[in-house]
Amino acid sequence: MSRLETGRRTAAPEPSAAPASDEAVPVIVSTNLTVGYKLHRERKRLTALRDISLTVNAGEFVVLVGPSGCGKTTFINAIAGIVEPWEGSIEVNGRPVTGPGPDRAMVFQDYALMPWRTVESNIRMPFELQDLGISKEEMDERVRRYIDLVDLTGFEKSFPYELSGGMKQRVGIARALVSEPDILLADEPFAAIDAMTREAMQGELERFVAKTGQTVVFITHSIDEAITLGDRIAVISYRPGRIKEIVDVDLPRPRFDHDVKSLPEYSELRDHIWRLVKDEALQSAYGDTR
Repeated sequence: MSRLETGRRTAAPEPSAAPASDEAVPVIVSTNLTVGYKLHRERKRLTALRDISLTVNAGEFVVLVGPSGCGKTTFINAIAGIVEPWEGSIEVNGRPVTGPGPDRAMVFQDYALMPWRTVESNIRMPFELQDLGISKEEMDERVRRYIDLVDLTGFEKSFPYELSGGMKQRVGIARALVSEPDILLADEPFAAIDAMTREAMQGELERFVAKTGQTVVFITHSIDEAITLGDRIAVISYRPGRIKEIVDVDLPRPRFDHDVKSLPEYSELRDHIWRLVKDEALQSAYGDTR
């Protein structure tokens, strides 16, 4: 039996579908979560996600892969406390999510930097939006530390228009990390940058997370990116999104250094995940007309 077969999980996983470990500590627990939106113009409701049950453990990197419009962003918005469940529940650190909190931070697809603020000032923003109960000296030290972590030392006074796409996204990552949240939520953070920079940033993110120990929920449309970054990959079906299968990624880290794409296990994983998402992607492309 191959490593892929031993690591594969079947459809409709239970909430506890996480790698068995005596040390596993659940951080995010979604149980039969159904979320949707009211379409006021059409006077109807759109169900984005249905019956999502997933447990993410402390320090785990879970990637969501699925076609456009399948509810991936809705799921991390539910974790962030931006949208409320219609049915089921979602908990963070054993408490129901009732709104945003300092234990969660988001990295966005479009950088979301303030153009009139410097690198240092953009990274400092979380301290202005929430009271973390720390001194100004601690804030200054954190800003310096995370600027150094993302290799932007020397660019503290630069404005966004003076930075490359990869540098802008590093500012966004540092801004998310500076409040030292338990959970990092990333909504296709590398979609807007070129292919070479994207691969480099994948390696950088893996390095950052290895140092900080954050729990990560990451959205991508790229199977390669999912395998390169994830401990587990949750494949989401076409709308309303359901978990079609959870796939364990048993590849060595750091993956950027190990050149995992040359391993036969990588090819097996990629082929398997493509078979899972192919029909979903076609349905997304053609909508409900097929």
